[in-house]
Amino acid sequence: MSGKPMKLRRRKFLHLAAVAVTLPSAARHVWAQAYPTRPARIIVGFPAGVAPDIVARVIGQALSERLGQQFIIENRPGAGSNIGAEIVVRAPPDGYTLLLAVSSGAINATLYSNLSFNFVRDIAPVAMIGLGPFVMVVNPKLTKTVPEFIAYARANPGNINFASQGTGLASHLMGELFKMMAGVNLVHVPYSVNFTADLLSGQVQVAFVPITNVIEYIKDARLRPLAVTTAKRAELLPDIPALSEFLSGYDATGWNGIGAPRGTPFVIIEKLNKGINAIVLDPAMKARLISLGVEPLSMTPAEFGKRIADDTEKWAKVIKFANIKAE
Repeated sequence: MSGKPMKLRRRKFLHLAAVAVTLPSAARHVWAQAYPTRPARIIVGFPAGVAPDIVARVIGQALSERLGQQFIIENRPGAGSNIGAEIVVRAPPDGYTLLLAVSSGAINATLYSNLSFNFVRDIAPVAMIGLGPFVMVVNPKLTKTVPEFIAYARANPGNINFASQGTGLASHLMGELFKMMAGVNLVHVPYSVNFTADLLSGQVQVAFVPITNVIEYIKDARLRPLAVTTAKRAELLPDIPALSEFLSGYDATGWNGIGAPRGTPFVIIEKLNKGINAIVLDPAMKARLISLGVEPLSMTPAEFGKRIADDTEKWAKVIKFANIKAE
């Protein structure tokens, strides 16, 4: 007689336990679907007014309009953007602290040996915004094509200076990747200020720079573009070949995207991903981003994550090959 009530009580207990377990999960899902319910912040690891900051503000404003809550830009520059990344890594994984993830994160993973976080592991990829094509430019007195440049560099080892915006930055690593793949010896000259005047005068002969930085000098023929660094030709310079047309597999493109702390619910990541993809594919936004030197590109979180991991591996090889140390 007592066995049946016991079984019923046990069944009721198990049912209540199951409900107790699923309720938080269900509540989290509903909460995530309602996201955002308050303002969010996008951490930018660079000063206000520079290119990544401008891109973040453009996307943040569009997200605010699309999702009905403010996406506030917070500049936390320093340590090659690592300070900003670490703030996001340490933030609650609730979708209210995001990172303007840039390609320097993939470089820094190897360049800085004492980081307290792992960029690939600790930053959840949310969405790509777009690629930042660079261009290989030379003083017009030097050479006219990439094959000519390679031949000249091989015939004059150590006699060509290539300028960069600083040791370990993208403009440096792109040149080192070129040296590695082309088998040439160029002398790296890092600058902490704008080096364009020295490039125009011929004091340095070649540089790998964002297209928008030198587009006016290219237009008036004061600098000669030999190739863009993207895997394919760039929209800003459609008539200029890609370096991959001469060095198979060369692809050294900057990028901008959005990341979040590891553990952020996927429903939030998915909502942000869909919103950002719709934003960057809008014709007016596409034109705005291209004018800023960003070629809009939509990706799934998984595709963006693969891009980050692949770039981290690629730049690790270049950093080790060139024995580059963070300054």
